[in-house]
Amino acid sequence: MRAEKKSINNEYLVRLNSSPFFIVVDYCGLKVAPLTELRKRLNAAGSELHVVKNSIFRLAAKEAGIADLGSTLAGQLAVVTGQKDVSSAAKVLKTFGAEFDKPKIRFGYLKSERLEAADLLKLADLPSLEVLRAKILGLFNAPATKLVTVLNAPASQLARVIQAKADKKQ
Repeated sequence: MRAEKKSINNEYLVRLNSSPFFIVVDYCGLKVAPLTELRKRLNAAGSELHVVKNSIFRLAAKEAGIADLGSTLAGQLAVVTGQKDVSSAAKVLKTFGAEFDKPKIRFGYLKSERLEAADLLKLADLPSLEVLRAKILGLFNAPATKLVTVLNAPASQLARVIQAKADKKQ
């Protein structure tokens, strides 16, 4: 392998090893301005999009310990990687695809598990990690709130009765 290709291969390998996921998208027909907009949206979601050379990316994926991608890499492809959760990147790709009808999600990998396009679209429909955490905290907080309400009810009822008697005497 030539030195230039080896350098690109190492760059791909570093991206794959540093990211818990990657999503392969077909960007065929997407003009430069929309592609730049997609990159900006992905950056805001903690991800980045890189156009890849299929043969070199195939080798980098094999070196990273990902299953042989074989013939699944064909056409004009780009790879989305990131440090945050995969659902936020999938959400950006889904909304962008709805607006521009491109790019098309091909497949992805989360850790070492392959995800098809349908799986990634399901992940895109999930709420963000922060929303899920807030819901869990709300579930933990609900019993304590109900307990305080129940314990406080007799005292507040007594206070209302005393206030009604006081208002009646005036």
